[in-house]
Amino acid sequence: MVAVSATVPTATSRAPSAGSRGHPLRAVLRRPDFRRLYASRLASQCADGVFQASLAGAVLFNPERAADPKAIAAAFATLLLPYSLVGPFAGVLLDRWRRQRVLVHANLFRCLAVALLAIEIAVGTSGPLFYATALIVTSVNRFFLAAQSAALPHVVSPDTLVTANALATTSGTVVAILGGGIALVLRELIGSGNGGYALIALGSAAGYALSAFAARGFDKDLLGPDDVERGHRETVGDVARGLVDGARHVLELRRVAYALAAISAHRFFYGLSTISVLLLYRNYFTDEGVFRAGLSGLGQVFAASGIGVLLAAAITPSVVRRIGKQTWIAVVFAVAAVTEVALGLPFTMQTLLPAALVLAIVAQGSKITVDTIVQETVEDEFRGRVFSFYDTLFNVTFVAAAVVGAFVLPVSGKSYAVLVLIAAGYALTAMAYRLVAARPA
Repeated sequence: MVAVSATVPTATSRAPSAGSRGHPLRAVLRRPDFRRLYASRLASQCADGVFQASLAGAVLFNPERAADPKAIAAAFATLLLPYSLVGPFAGVLLDRWRRQRVLVHANLFRCLAVALLAIEIAVGTSGPLFYATALIVTSVNRFFLAAQSAALPHVVSPDTLVTANALATTSGTVVAILGGGIALVLRELIGSGNGGYALIALGSAAGYALSAFAARGFDKDLLGPDDVERGHRETVGDVARGLVDGARHVLELRRVAYALAAISAHRFFYGLSTISVLLLYRNYFTDEGVFRAGLSGLGQVFAASGIGVLLAAAITPSVVRRIGKQTWIAVVFAVAAVTEVALGLPFTMQTLLPAALVLAIVAQGSKITVDTIVQETVEDEFRGRVFSFYDTLFNVTFVAAAVVGAFVLPVSGKSYAVLVLIAAGYALTAMAYRLVAARPA
């Protein structure tokens, strides 16, 4: 593997090096600004878990609604694709607006949107209005997370960035899964009808309000962006030119372009697996002892995934220091290929749960690493739009997987051919990325 020198944003130079003062995790947690940003993320992503579980229950596991591959694909496309088309424009604004203000106002806006969606669930609204409201909530969430990622180098030192990413993104995923568990508990207490799912959705607003309160404590300029004209009011032309500049910047940074291409391929294959699992638990599996079908069974999948996420956070920083970021990305995708065949082909709940754990390690380990590559390589003035572009790739490739799944997956979700396709795709991605990442930059 060839060492690639990183362009460290000037914003991070304000943070004194902490690596020499002990374990990187302790160094990160000693920083009060990181702890505040971390708290804002945790509150928001726990609320995300509650909200997403209420939405999944209302749409996919509500006996009053039908769900086949095409219906699931339509739901994902409606929720994700429109934002994917406007996401890069939001990224340009992240490089203009104070990110502290974004974190506060995005959460307050989500509180209002969630309240409206809860009313729609309660009265049984469906169709374009329902999905448009859900789109608003998910779109603002993507904007919030992109701002979090762009702000992180402002609150930690460069030598602890991998550890900070591992802690922040992994903990965020874990608390989102915890939020889903909270939603399942509430479902048992208040019921699974429209009224029950409406109350669960409304409960997520409390987490968004707490997140806004945490972010409110930052100085307005602390999280960046740096050296940017803030008094200028953006026009469509300004945004378009900013997008072109951001795209050109990524193309110049081959290291970033390769990493984004690899993780986009991963998202496609992971998306196909996700659609298959949703269908399997809804239409194919039945309860077998401790292994549950339906929404409760998906809760078990989320729990297994949560363990995998924690393991990824524990091992990724140390493995990356030993073998390098590019090698680690190739390794985890190769592991995913083997897992799909070894644990996926039986199509049983007993093998699917450990598969979910391993694939969560793959997903989180690769994301931590790619996040770090982007953060340490992209200059601060471009970082917001690059992260929004990164997030857009996540949405587009996942929606593409959902659309493909609608045509190639049966209603049961069980398809040997699709599973082999996923495994082969992971293997090819691992090999291709390893080859191109080894080339001189």
